Amino acid sequence: MREAAFVKQNKEKWQLFETLLAQKGGTNPDHLADLFVQLTDDLSFARTFYPDSKTTKYLNTIAAATHQQIYRNKKEKRSRIISFWQYELPMLFRQSHKLLLLSLCIFVLSALIGMVSAANDDTFVRLILGDHYVNETIENIKNGNPLAVYGQTNEFDMFFRIVFNNIRVSFIEFVGGVLFSFGTIASLFYNGVMVGAFQYFFIAEGLFWQSFLVIWIHGTLEISAIVIAGCAGLTVGNSILFPGTYSRLQSFTRGAKQGLKIVIGLIPFFVVAGFLESFVTRHTNMPIVLSAGIILISFAIILGYFVFYPIYLERKIDNGNFSTI
Repeated sequence: MREAAFVKQNKEKWQLFETLLAQKGGTNPDHLADLFVQLTDDLSFARTFYPDSKTTKYLNTIAAATHQQIYRNKKEKRSRIISFWQYELPMLFRQSHKLLLLSLCIFVLSALIGMVSAANDDTFVRLILGDHYVNETIENIKNGNPLAVYGQTNEFDMFFRIVFNNIRVSFIEFVGGVLFSFGTIASLFYNGVMVGAFQYFFIAEGLFWQSFLVIWIHGTLEISAIVIAGCAGLTVGNSILFPGTYSRLQSFTRGAKQGLKIVIGLIPFFVVAGFLESFVTRHTNMPIVLSAGIILISFAIILGYFVFYPIYLERKIDNGNFSTI
């Protein structure tokens, strides 16, 4: 949507907001708060697509002037949270699709390196996964349950440990972007090599499909989220390396905010992945249709929300059919 069309579409709402604001004590606080939530949504949109325009400065000025007055003792409306997931995060993520592809390429290449290394060096898997895990899994294979390791820990303990670890990894990748993206790339490389070596270990044992249908029940969301977290880190690094018309500090601030929002947006996916790994993956003998269904649904959710939905929103905006109201 062009800026002129955006202003025309929302001008009356903004004027109403200013009128109500001028009335001060005579204004219904709830009504004013509802309009303010819509205003902040418009501001987020303007910051994304018209960052240096007069429209953005105008919206920022009236939003900043009223925020403390309206929300001094009031929690932010639920609609603002919904707007973040429905509009703000997908629209921000649309700008990072090229970096998502780069993150994916780095991870896939690293996984292939891990597989090739494991195939040509018998000690490589032990180096990456550790002797304890390898020995335990080999023993489980002999006992007829190669993936029994997933059922040996209490579900709730396993859940909290996995979720915490995955969130930690995502923030490491995000913060690694500060090192001109090298920290992020290193983290993606390490995780990719580990996944490649891990998967090849089961391939070498003739258990590819059995392991795939179990491990990727949670791995689809977990690995996808790690790749997306890599995209957040690359966004930060890219903002430092290529500031464009902004000062390097301004560009870094914008990139850090965008990357942080992406990482925060991944937390629910890590929670669901942790739940699946702790409570579902342990059932290693579940029907193939069920496990394959979970994998396909998880993959569809990732592609739908992070790839196709942002593209859909962008096209809707370009056609002038977008409104946050």
